[in-house]
Amino acid sequence: MSWEIDAEAWKLVGVKIKSRWGKINNVVLELINGRREVLVSQVEALYAVTPEEAENQVLSFEKHTKELRPKGVVA
Repeated sequence: MSWEIDAEAWKLVGVKIKSRWGKINNVVLELINGRREVLVSQVEALYAVTPEEAENQVLSFEKHTKELRPKGVVA
């Protein structure tokens, strides 16, 4: 599944991803390119965590990243 965000919002999300997961660099961000499942697999690989842990980390990240929330949802 891909996040449905524009290119400008993706730049902001990319900065937040790099801040949250320091092992993710610009090359990996290009690979992710807005695709959630690729972020999960990269977190799993780079941090040697289980698929479930990687999924939980990305879920937590989504909850705290306003650019990834559906329009009209206020947290």
